[in-house]
Amino acid sequence: MELWRLWLLCCCCWGSCAALTPPLGRHPAAAFRESLNRQRYLNSLFPHENSTAVYGINQFSYLFPEEFKAIYLRSSPSRLPRFPAEEYTSISNLSLPLKFDWRDKHVVTQVRNQKTCGGCWAFSVVGAVESVCAIKGQPLEVLSVQQVIDCSYSNYGCNGGSPLNALYWLNKLQVKLVRDSEYPFQAQNGLCRYFSDSHSGSSIKGYSAYDFSGQEDKMAKALLALGPLIVVVDAMSWQDYLGGIIQHHCSSGESNHAVLVTGFDKTGSIPYWIVRNSWGTSWGIDGYVRVKMGGNICGIADSVSAVFV
Repeated sequence: MELWRLWLLCCCCWGSCAALTPPLGRHPAAAFRESLNRQRYLNSLFPHENSTAVYGINQFSYLFPEEFKAIYLRSSPSRLPRFPAEEYTSISNLSLPLKFDWRDKHVVTQVRNQKTCGGCWAFSVVGAVESVCAIKGQPLEVLSVQQVIDCSYSNYGCNGGSPLNALYWLNKLQVKLVRDSEYPFQAQNGLCRYFSDSHSGSSIKGYSAYDFSGQEDKMAKALLALGPLIVVVDAMSWQDYLGGIIQHHCSSGESNHAVLVTGFDKTGSIPYWIVRNSWGTSWGIDGYVRVKMGGNICGIADSVSAVFV
């Protein structure tokens, strides 16, 4: 009876049970039951660990893990060179505060929702451009993710892509990203819309991309110096995430989802990264997730990019 009530509650949250039919055709009630069992298991592993992540019912509980991965985890990782600290003395010599978050500087836009479009790679890149433009003194504007989804070659729109390919495209063609209000998000692939050279927009001057694994303090310094960082992570266990700090259940080497690191917090017993996702504000901690610093949890330090404007 408890399972039935929970299933009805889930149906109410998303309108109707009929609306929750997964794309692979299996009944969502079976996936929901499997999700409950998986969440109980995850919560039982480290019940007494300080600030450990909590897993439970959310908007993805009606999906089997393979369906969740096929829809939402569509970012391609890239093999990157190790961060050469000796070449970036201005970054390496920075002193780290115990806590820092670019949101406190009012240079991070609101969490957005990619819906069933596998465009996380585009959301992370656009989020970084928005923030770095604001850090450099420009107005904080919501820029068009749809423009990147439709127009970035070497990517596959809502079927997946690579943040590095998008950054290469932005930089090589000196693309001006227009405002979201001019080219709104549609959650599906569309024909690329072109704008005149005189049309206003935000462009980048360059980008960097490195592997910071084993150098997460240097990654934190890069965040301070360069702005929010684009990272590609293993987000399979994020399907059930409700809150707390992810410290386990996450590989490095299975990267599949692009997100934006906006800050870190080392004031508690477990230091963590502050990560903005693109699954709406009802997921996680108002759309954010906390990932333990150190140990390359979820592969968060493997593929890290920054933009320059």
